[in-house]
Amino acid sequence: MAFQNILAPSILNADFASLKDQLAAIEQGGADWVHLDIMDGHFVPNITIGPVVVEAIGKTTALPLDCHLMISDPAKYIADFAAAGASTITVHQEATHHLDSLVHSIQALRTKNGAPVKAGVSLNPATPIETLDHVLPFVDLVLIMSVNPGFGGQKFIPYALDKARALRDRAQRLRALDGGANASGKKLDIQMDGGIGPKNVAEVIAAGVNVIVCGTAIFRSGNIPDTCRQMKNLMG
Repeated sequence: MAFQNILAPSILNADFASLKDQLAAIEQGGADWVHLDIMDGHFVPNITIGPVVVEAIGKTTALPLDCHLMISDPAKYIADFAAAGASTITVHQEATHHLDSLVHSIQALRTKNGAPVKAGVSLNPATPIETLDHVLPFVDLVLIMSVNPGFGGQKFIPYALDKARALRDRAQRLRALDGGANASGKKLDIQMDGGIGPKNVAEVIAAGVNVIVCGTAIFRSGNIPDTCRQMKNLMG
C-alpha cells in the first residue's frame, strides 16, 4: 500500500518578524503541514513557543499544525496544544514513563474541527526503535530524529536511515492490518527531522520515511516557495 508523502516545513529557523509572510510562502510552495518545535529549556537546551503562539499561527495559516513537544512531562500540556489548534501532537518516548496511556490520551482529544488529534511518538537518535513495540499497533506517527533535538541547522546523522528502514519493516509486522495499517485502518506515518534538504531528501524517502520535516534548507534558501516545490518534486 502506498503512503502519502508529506512536506512539513519547520518554522524553527524562520524569520519570526515576518512569520505571516513566510507561512504564506510555504503554502504557495505546496507544503502539506507546518511543523512546530515546542521546546522548554529542560528536556532540550532551548526555549521556543507555547500554546498561545501555536493558536496565533493557526489563525494565520490553513495548514495542519504538527506540534512536536520536546518538553518534560508532556502529559500536562497536550490538552492545551489541542485546544490551540494542533492536528498532530508528538511526544518523546524519553520524556514520559507512561507512553501507552499518553498516546491514548492524545488520540482522545479533538481538533477544532472535531477530528481526533493524531498521536506521534519521537525517538532521539540513540533511542532504539524496539522501545516502541507495544505502541506501534495503534500510534499514528513515529518521528525519528536525525539530529540531536534542540537546535536547527545541525548535520544529518546517517544511521537514522537504518532506523527508518528497520521501523518500517517492524511496523508492517506488528500492526494489525496489511500495508502497515492499524486496527482502525490507519497507516503509520514515519517522519524524520533534522539536516534534511534537497541533497538528501530522496534518500530519506527511499528509506521508508513519508513525512519530511525541513527547516533551515527551506527558510534560509532565499526562495521559500521554489525550495518547497523542489523538495516536493524530489519526494515523488
